[in-house]
Amino acid sequence: MDDKLRAFGKNIDLLINKNNLSREESREMFRQILMNEQPDLQQGAFLAAITAKGATPQEIAGGWEVIFDLDTVKVSPKISVPVVENCGTGMDSFKTFNISTAASIIAAADGVPMAKHGARAITSKCGTIDLLESIGIDVECDASIVKKSIEDANIGMFNGMSSKVHPCALGRILSQIRFGTILNIAASLANPASPTIGVRGVYNEKMIMPTLETMKEIGFKKAMVFHGKNSNGKCGMDEISTSGLTFVAEMKSDGTITEYTIDPSSLDIRCDNENDILASERSNESIRFLRLLEGKESRDREDIVCLNAAAILYVSDRVKDIESGFERAKSIVASGRAASKIKEWVSIQNSEPDLGLEKLDALLCHC
Repeated sequence: MDDKLRAFGKNIDLLINKNNLSREESREMFRQILMNEQPDLQQGAFLAAITAKGATPQEIAGGWEVIFDLDTVKVSPKISVPVVENCGTGMDSFKTFNISTAASIIAAADGVPMAKHGARAITSKCGTIDLLESIGIDVECDASIVKKSIEDANIGMFNGMSSKVHPCALGRILSQIRFGTILNIAASLANPASPTIGVRGVYNEKMIMPTLETMKEIGFKKAMVFHGKNSNGKCGMDEISTSGLTFVAEMKSDGTITEYTIDPSSLDIRCDNENDILASERSNESIRFLRLLEGKESRDREDIVCLNAAAILYVSDRVKDIESGFERAKSIVASGRAASKIKEWVSIQNSEPDLGLEKLDALLCHC
């Protein structure tokens, strides 16, 4: 045991001194954490050191590999088109409301099969799981129910902190930390449905390429990774921004990678009240989330969701570019299809549909 402690500590020293681990070394260290073979102090020190250094694609892939192999229930939705994922890593400095989940619902309403994989709040006020639970989605259900929801409703949510999805240790680790680590990337990539198309926001511009290269390494066929800035450029968000530039790396189906920026002004999009896209308390966010899907929220909130939905529609080949994707997303909200999709989702991803719909209807009364 002493030898294992020393070897683990030696690798932590390497990370502190800005040295990189191989994929195999990273996998072994994450394995020891998942198996709880190291003291809590060593586990926390490793996660802090590798995050502070800035993880390489090989290090992230090593973490993903062991989580997916040893601690993820696998499902294979029976659908005719590729499964798509969309999420943000969290840990960003500009704490927006839950944009990616609303964007996923809009995409699902247009026929894109979305396999979401998220967690409860760690660095934010209201995590994806917290929000969906509050509106009636059964976030503690078996992975088989999520699979059926992807098949029947075009969208499902796997709870990254549930033992029914990650039965070994992931929930234990995430529940004990209150700071962001590369687990936000590695663990979120361990999606039970093995999507091959991904749209992902990251907490730092420097993590765009490592994340995209990781996705390529672990089998994604098409992907877009981005980091947006607020109006003065001082804060960042794990979303496409409507108030500042967004830095993007995109992997095409042939494996080529291109980098570019999205300027909302070039799309004739402006954010008049930047504070309006910041997150508030969970009870308030639930109502505003539903209002948005019904087309009753502020233009600033609707625009940023539709711009992020545009990225999903574009990468999924539903539209030819981001601009046309934005217009399509706006029309989906205006038509009522997004609002209908959330009701359908609640009724299908639920071990007790009547209770879920009752909770949703109670909130809708306040909308």
